[in-house]
Amino acid sequence: MVTLVDATLAHSRLSRDLLAHHVQLACLLEVSAAKPGNITPAHDFCDTTYADMVRSALALGPVFARRRARRRRVGELIADAVSATALVTDANTNLGIVLLFAPLVRAEATRPADESLRSATERTLGQLDIDDAAAAFAAIVRAGPGGLGEAPEHDVREPARIGFREAMAAAAHRDSIASEYATGYEMVFDTGLPLLAEALADGAPTLDAVVSLHVGLLASRPDTLIERKAGAAAARAVTAGAREVRAGTRQLEEFDAALRGPDHRLNPGATADLVAGTLLAALLTGVKLR
Repeated sequence: MVTLVDATLAHSRLSRDLLAHHVQLACLLEVSAAKPGNITPAHDFCDTTYADMVRSALALGPVFARRRARRRRVGELIADAVSATALVTDANTNLGIVLLFAPLVRAEATRPADESLRSATERTLGQLDIDDAAAAFAAIVRAGPGGLGEAPEHDVREPARIGFREAMAAAAHRDSIASEYATGYEMVFDTGLPLLAEALADGAPTLDAVVSLHVGLLASRPDTLIERKAGAAAARAVTAGAREVRAGTRQLEEFDAALRGPDHRLNPGATADLVAGTLLAALLTGVKLR
């Protein structure tokens, strides 16, 4: 005989399994699409491989879907995800993705049925405090992202003195992921999801739709990782190239080749993170991605 408690536990288990699936699928679709300038099945980087990205994607699912998800703060989710990733690869494969996923996962785990994911995400961001900042700062330092540099205020190497959203807002002008914290995921919800919906409505297969999403996001705003590594002029030139691809005046393959080099300075990595964030938001809101 199945009791009410058994049914509740079974539903909870199914929900956790589905959340883990969504997290993993968003990561795998992002890295498996032939996005220009990024790691793909056909393109490894000298310090990070496609296999590293796949291992990292699989590691994130269980971390974000643990039984205590409703009680874990965003900072704790970030720290746990960075620790889990470090067990499967020495490379920084997914810090930006983790930073984007943690508030979305927390929002999904805590929102009632009548609250939208966007509203829940804004509520979650509004609750971030200095403890979230301290945990996230330590995780960011541990991950060791390329092009981190030194911040004039609220540097992650220093003790946190303000809430995590405020700290991210201070970095919003130089980092797309930080900007999402400040704006309530404006790029994900207002630009990314419509771009993805447009590509899917046009009949594009999922991986092709992911490429279209990536190019569209890159065309809408210069990539902040490129800007930190290669300068603002280079980032603007890459955005101009993405606009040419969208306009049909430049071939995607030629654009991709132009972004690849031994130092990966023109890797639009921040845009790739926004792609992953958009894919997770799509999955959490019922978009079918196969």
